[in-house]
Amino acid sequence: MSYEDLVKKAEDMLAFSYAPYSHFHVGAALLAKDGSVWTGCNIENAAYGPSNCAERTAVFKAVSEGCREFEAIAIVGGAEDGEGKAVIDDFCPPCGVCRQVLSEFCSKDFKIILANCRGEQKVFTLGQLLPESFSLK
Repeated sequence: MSYEDLVKKAEDMLAFSYAPYSHFHVGAALLAKDGSVWTGCNIENAAYGPSNCAERTAVFKAVSEGCREFEAIAIVGGAEDGEGKAVIDDFCPPCGVCRQVLSEFCSKDFKIILANCRGEQKVFTLGQLLPESFSLK
């Protein structure tokens, strides 16, 4: 699967984002080594702590179904416009908690693809974004 296809799947997840507090929507698409794609969106909660990021939603869906080997993840996100839709005008890197969760199941060369509405992409490895993780890998 191309990075562009993976980004498109992440963008599709923005429609399912539940962000009534931050008004910041995030979508993610996780590519497994077997070629399957697991998607996620951010899901907020009034108590904040129970909220879940898009990246972790995708990882937890995959792991809960027995998939534990991954190649890449595409992440997109942005604040709402006046009509309640996300505007992806900047890159949306994973938070520290998501980086740590990814490190539990992904190698240091796992690819993290960030994209914006101008068709630009930045690609990092997990090792670049979290060089000293607590990890079995």
